Amino acid sequence: MAEDAVMATGNTAQVIDSPAATLRFRKPFTQQEPISEPAIARAVEVMRSGRLHRYNTAEGEVAEAALLEEAFAEWQGARYCLACASGGYALRLALIAAGLKPGEPVLANAYTLAPVPGAIHGAGGVPVFVEIGRGWRLDPADLDAKAALSGARFLMLSHMRGHIADMDAVMAVCEARGITLIEDCAHTMGAAWDGKRSGSFGRVAAFSTQTYKHLNSGEGGFLTTDDDEIAARAIVTSGSYMLYERHRARPPSEAFDDIRLETPNYSGRMDNLRAAILRAELPLIDERIARWNALYAAMEKGLAGTEGVEVVPIPARESHVGSSFQFHATGPGAAGMPDFLAACARRGVELKWFGAEAPAGFTSRFDSWRYLREPQSLPRTIETLATTVDLRLPLTFDEADCRIIAAIIAEEAARFMA
Repeated sequence: MAEDAVMATGNTAQVIDSPAATLRFRKPFTQQEPISEPAIARAVEVMRSGRLHRYNTAEGEVAEAALLEEAFAEWQGARYCLACASGGYALRLALIAAGLKPGEPVLANAYTLAPVPGAIHGAGGVPVFVEIGRGWRLDPADLDAKAALSGARFLMLSHMRGHIADMDAVMAVCEARGITLIEDCAHTMGAAWDGKRSGSFGRVAAFSTQTYKHLNSGEGGFLTTDDDEIAARAIVTSGSYMLYERHRARPPSEAFDDIRLETPNYSGRMDNLRAAILRAELPLIDERIARWNALYAAMEKGLAGTEGVEVVPIPARESHVGSSFQFHATGPGAAGMPDFLAACARRGVELKWFGAEAPAGFTSRFDSWRYLREPQSLPRTIETLATTVDLRLPLTFDEADCRIIAAIIAEEAARFMA
């Protein structure tokens, strides 16, 4: 291989015009954009004040966390918002606040990440996984069958990697079966189905602001809802110490009258330092979504028609946020996947495989979570994940980078077709 076939010029890898050149990519897939200067400046102000705890405010001061909740609720179009220590905590809190009882089944799509079953387990529930289709979206027919079999009152729907299910079909099942929908929007902040934002379909929704999500505070999350009781219960459960009136995106004080005395404190608040960063970053998100989608489109175009690679088109009804990209590596298949991933890695392209039996890094499969009570048989999900490949598209990449990444993937996939 020609090690110097690709050179770094500024922030973009460029191909050297050489017939013997072998493409390589030299940017890290985990490097995010720096925090904006306004966010850094406000964070420094908060640190200088020493008042990092959301309820530690000077007389007449409104906490950064309270201001952030108000701003995010307005942006999302929700009545109420609670800033949490993590997206996973927000998911767990959503189940608790919605009334999950210990030992109850909770429906969830089988293609998800470990914090989702972890949140269900942590809230006392038992995950019941629902099959997905070739396009990684929850199967409404299997949802209906599993709902009938389990009698579950809750569905925790992960819009995994930005793939929003047919929400008309999902809502029809939920309404017919009396199921409370909780949306996991960790990968769909700003995405929509038929013009309606993700997080607006269910009774309650959770978002993440972990480093690899659409807003970056390292760790963090939001719970949003239009329901007075859920909002009040979530605020008290998060650890409000009877200081709930300092929240601005909250229900009326009378909603707390009984809840404040009968609700345990499971501390999971967001602090003012992270809230300051996020409040300054929130106005940038729409522009960032446009950039992510341009990167996604470049990857989609670069891999279109590639032998050994199947790109699943985004439904016309879905407004996507393309911060990651998935495809089926049909050439290598499950048996050849380790070699395919290793070959791409040698050329600087970091791919993740959701079909491996053992967890690796952030990636795991439903049957690798052995703390759950009973294994489930989900043959269609296993078949789909067997060839599912995933890669991040950080905003430190540009469209030229995506073309190089796509070319490397195409070349390596073609080797398995020879």
